Amino acid sequence: MLDFGLDFGRSDDPGVQSQLDRLARLSVPQGRLGLDTIRALMDRLGNPHRALPPVFHVAGTNGKGSACAFLRAMLEAQGHRVHVTTSPHLVRYNERIRLSGKLIDDAELAALLGEVLDVGEDLHPSFFEVTIAAAFVAFARAPADACVVEVGLGGRFDATNVLEPDVLAACGIAALGLDHERFLLAPEDGTPREPMARIGFEKAGIAKVGVPLITLHHDALPASAVAAQAERFGAPLFAEGTAWEAREEDGRLVYRDGAGTLDLPRPALPGAHQIENAGLAIAMLRHQRSIAISSEAIEAGLASANWPARLQRLAPGPLVGTRQTWLDGGHNPSAGAMLGAHFAGGRVHLVLGMLANKNPLALIEPLGDSIASLTAVPVPGHEAHPPQAFGPRAKAANDLAHAMEAIPDDGLPVLIAGSLYLAGEALRLNGELPD
Repeated sequence: MLDFGLDFGRSDDPGVQSQLDRLARLSVPQGRLGLDTIRALMDRLGNPHRALPPVFHVAGTNGKGSACAFLRAMLEAQGHRVHVTTSPHLVRYNERIRLSGKLIDDAELAALLGEVLDVGEDLHPSFFEVTIAAAFVAFARAPADACVVEVGLGGRFDATNVLEPDVLAACGIAALGLDHERFLLAPEDGTPREPMARIGFEKAGIAKVGVPLITLHHDALPASAVAAQAERFGAPLFAEGTAWEAREEDGRLVYRDGAGTLDLPRPALPGAHQIENAGLAIAMLRHQRSIAISSEAIEAGLASANWPARLQRLAPGPLVGTRQTWLDGGHNPSAGAMLGAHFAGGRVHLVLGMLANKNPLALIEPLGDSIASLTAVPVPGHEAHPPQAFGPRAKAANDLAHAMEAIPDDGLPVLIAGSLYLAGEALRLNGELPD
């Protein structure tokens, strides 16, 4: 088990709110690691994780959520019913559990959380363990053809890693980078000492015997750690650059593997990095062992995939008016590099809010000269960096609304970034609730 600062959420539904209040009261013993608690909880619930439709399990530092969005869209384009669990939620806790394409409704959510807490509260589970238990109970009870499961943090000790080989269609590892170092780099005998190798080791802890493990291209140290984990667990490894490749050619996505070449349109999700994430999803579908998928469904999924708050262009609304405004929840150097590449050669007004345990320069340094102005805002409900942490250019605003009002009307775009919690607030204020 690994847990970190979480927003337990609020709900207008009294039944859901009463269960969220119970979740908020959970207290996990300091330093507790391992899967013993989630396994005990699953056992009390009848082991629903062993009765799931074929599961696509995705880990990574950046891009795993986007890869899950592509997987869902491609599978649904094939006509499959797909259950999905991702984290964190942006506005409503319900976003964490999607049943056959639709967010779980309040009545079912309240009942599920109540059921899980009633049978397992004495085990002292974490917020995330209860969430995953509830998701797997729901997935086992509702008919579907596939499940897409995003790792919450790390992989080896993540609650989703209770999944067993018999239900897994494929496992995937997206881009790797340094994040959540307090947890993922905690000293432990028998683990790599070099930080990026340790990250690869932790993420590849989701590998399972006989289950295809599909990865993006990683630098030498994390790649060797991933390969060692795959060998240790007996997982066939399909790495980008050796088993498959995906790249942009003449404005299109060209995917190649041993079965042939797909010449596809660019993904609908903006950003050059989405070529990689879409490629990972395609490779997982082409190397998995359970579900029929056609090239036509892959192409349709590229066009229909949706993943809020990841380089999302906001619609005209109460917060942003008609101004071109982008939203991204990234908060680590890898996310900063992506944003720096996207806005390179242009200028953008940056509205930035970051949790106090994050590197305050992670986005500022990669964006560099692209920053026309910098406004620091609080992250509602969380301890955040003060404006001075972002350097002498940063101006303070009390909230997002005041930040937007203070930005000059000079035609330049705006980027709201630094935290998924801040991104959720932006979506709420602009009337764009994820569905």
